Amino acid sequence: MIKTESAYREAIEKLKQDQEFIKRQKEMFEDMGLTPENIELALQPYISFHEQLKEEVDYYERIKRGEFEPIFNLKTIGKTLIAYRIYKGMSQQQLAEKLGVSASQVSRDEKNEYYGATIERIQEVIDALGMVSITKVDPQNIVSA
Repeated sequence: MIKTESAYREAIEKLKQDQEFIKRQKEMFEDMGLTPENIELALQPYISFHEQLKEEVDYYERIKRGEFEPIFNLKTIGKTLIAYRIYKGMSQQQLAEKLGVSASQVSRDEKNEYYGATIERIQEVIDALGMVSITKVDPQNIVSA
């Protein structure tokens, strides 16, 4: 997951480099006389990594525009907290200052997507970001044992 503007810029540059690399590799394989099927097989790992990075860039651009998915499972709350920080244009350092912790602590929390964080810590981050969280229990989706 792209978490900073500099990482976003690096990803954009990497996408450009990857496109050029894939193009050159394809030309080289064609010159070697490989069949289109063999060329596709040979390029598939590069294309897969390229597409994965493209998805990360697309996600970062969506969250910068404020396009968030609903949270259906609290296990994904960490990713949403990171996305909202990015949307607010707040650096990890700025969040750390609001929380009264070190920037390295915020970096560690985000690296782990807040996995294992207490409810109190999650609420502190929500408050520091100026978020509003709404929890809904849907009795239609409750599975009986």
